[in-house]
Amino acid sequence: MQTALLLLPDFALIALGAWLRRAFHLGDHFWTGLEKLVYFILFPALLFNAITRNPISLGEAGPLLLSGAAIMVGGALLGLAARSFAIPSLQFASLYQCAFRFNSYVALAVAGKLNGPAGIAAMGVLLGITVPLANIGAVWMLARHGQSGILRELLRNPLILSTLGGLIWSSLGLSVVEPLRAFLTRLSDASIALGLMSVGAALRLKGGLPRPALPAASYLMAVKLLALPLVALGCGAWLHLTGVDADTTLIFATLPVASSAYILAQRMGGDGAASP
Repeated sequence: MQTALLLLPDFALIALGAWLRRAFHLGDHFWTGLEKLVYFILFPALLFNAITRNPISLGEAGPLLLSGAAIMVGGALLGLAARSFAIPSLQFASLYQCAFRFNSYVALAVAGKLNGPAGIAAMGVLLGITVPLANIGAVWMLARHGQSGILRELLRNPLILSTLGGLIWSSLGLSVVEPLRAFLTRLSDASIALGLMSVGAALRLKGGLPRPALPAASYLMAVKLLALPLVALGCGAWLHLTGVDADTTLIFATLPVASSAYILAQRMGGDGAASP
């Protein structure tokens, strides 16, 4: 029940975006501009702010990081099986990220609710290794099936650049001065609301995925919500995770798909409507 209440604001923002588009007749030009703002400015600020706020200690976090990497790799490998369904390549590339991408806003909220500051710190460490893996996997598949070069897209992807920048910044022991921290925090707060509203604006009340794409989408959702929690439980037993680390791994494996999956697919010329 508590988890459902934590997710309620996100669902409300998605519904608000869908209502605003129709009630105020906000066309594609407005929402395209909003997507660019979120993708190039707000989401990168969110990632950099989160990573530098929770410095990563690699020495004690080895098992936790290994479990996160295993969950991501498991989702990516199982997701490839969706290519066997009869759907266009670009639609598959857009749907593929649904097998392993995750909502980091929900991750930190649930971790903090269950385990307080210790849960937030542990989730911050886990996000530090999994955010780059998720972004690289999603960008690689979209670039591979789109019209962009993979290396070029990886090198200029703002989500990857901001994540790597945050990791390097924190690993060097650098601090973020308070005015800059406040600025990044305000941008981060805006990213949550505007990103979810842009997702809602893309929803279509009629139609939806073509019938041939439904089996692929269902399979990918089963990977994300059923298979990955089993991988997390197996990793916890294998690596002897306990307490906060065990909770954090399981929370991470059961997270809903990131709202940025839609924005990434749109920005890279994919089928954004096929993504969450």
